[in-house]
Amino acid sequence: MKDKLSKEEKSWILYDWANSVYATIMMAAIFPIYFSGVAGQSGQAGDYWWSLGTSVAMAAVAVLAPLLGALADYRGYKKKLFVFFWLLGLAFTLLSALAGSWVWLLVGYMVSHIGFSASNLFYDSFLTDVTTEERMDRVSSYGFAFGYIGGSTIPFLISIFLVSFGERFGIGSTLAVRLSVLLTVVWWGVFAIPFLKNVRQKHGLEKPKSGVAANTFRAVGRTAKRIFQNKAIFFFILAYFFYIDGVGTVINMSTSYGATLGLDSTGMILALLVTQFVAFPCSILFARLSGRFGSLNMLFGAVCVYLVICVIGFLMGFGLEQGWFRTGTALVLFWILAVLVGMVQGGIQAISRSHFGKLVPPEQSGEFFGFFDIFGKFAAVLGPGLYALTRSVTGRSSFAILSIVLLFLAALLIMAAGRRHLTADSRAKPPMA
Repeated sequence: MKDKLSKEEKSWILYDWANSVYATIMMAAIFPIYFSGVAGQSGQAGDYWWSLGTSVAMAAVAVLAPLLGALADYRGYKKKLFVFFWLLGLAFTLLSALAGSWVWLLVGYMVSHIGFSASNLFYDSFLTDVTTEERMDRVSSYGFAFGYIGGSTIPFLISIFLVSFGERFGIGSTLAVRLSVLLTVVWWGVFAIPFLKNVRQKHGLEKPKSGVAANTFRAVGRTAKRIFQNKAIFFFILAYFFYIDGVGTVINMSTSYGATLGLDSTGMILALLVTQFVAFPCSILFARLSGRFGSLNMLFGAVCVYLVICVIGFLMGFGLEQGWFRTGTALVLFWILAVLVGMVQGGIQAISRSHFGKLVPPEQSGEFFGFFDIFGKFAAVLGPGLYALTRSVTGRSSFAILSIVLLFLAALLIMAAGRRHLTADSRAKPPMA
């Protein structure tokens, strides 16, 4: 196996560097706080409208994903659809930078979120076009690795500097956020150029002479049926549903959980930055280890690490609730958790993407990745719901975080039950014409 990355592989990897800035600035760190402040000044509940807007955007992409994926599998369509949604994301992110009304801020965010998520669907499916099955783990992992160290870190640090120290240079808080959003547009746009120039759709189906829409709907039905019939894909995507929900819940609830326990917010933010830096080399290491031990074994190992993370998180919270130690000790444990998450977060997502890419026929990667995306989107509901239910019943946040163990245990049981099927040798057969 050649060691040097091809031009197509490098260009594909660089798009992860490009688009990660959106997830950091617009979805997680800077823009949500700004929106809540603007909405609050207008007498609106910012968190309510933010959660509603996010849910609507995610639901829209989840519903459209299989159809968009099936349409993208026709030759010449995948790149066009990618460019359309990429431009849609850029345009409405720019609107978010220029708008003053909380309504238009929300509209800009929702539509840009749809553009971001849909373009990622096509980006993921291009993995089968830019590399070979033997190199998928490596290329996918490099994508996540450079996403962490690039878009998730460099623009984030610049934005934190603008928001925190901008007033010393005559930059008000509103202008600082708008500059951060403009940085998102520029970063996402410029670093996507190599992808636009060098990545091409190599695998695909011939477009029917008529009835494209009808054929697309029929293709979605056939793919759904084949997912249930192909045991390798069925077991994997079912296990993925549970463990990726657990991963997402740990990411999304970490700071909220820590704040509930009374941990210092600055300390937690710094710990999350450590997560990004740790994730870079560990994502690459994951790819190398998967070549030696197999991608499925690495996924088993990553899920087990997340089990340990949930148990440590429980002990951290339970210890504080029982008065066994002070918040300083708990913050040290939070940092340990941040390092552990960084060790496996990028790897489990990258290897999941590449392992699924090995299981599906390359000429129908868009169609299958459409279902892969919908499972990931709808999975985001179960974990937070389980956390909230356990918190409500027990009255303790520590037991709520421990309940997430159930998701990882379910994934391990499913992977164990289907282990003999979960190999990359059994590709789904193309549908009958």
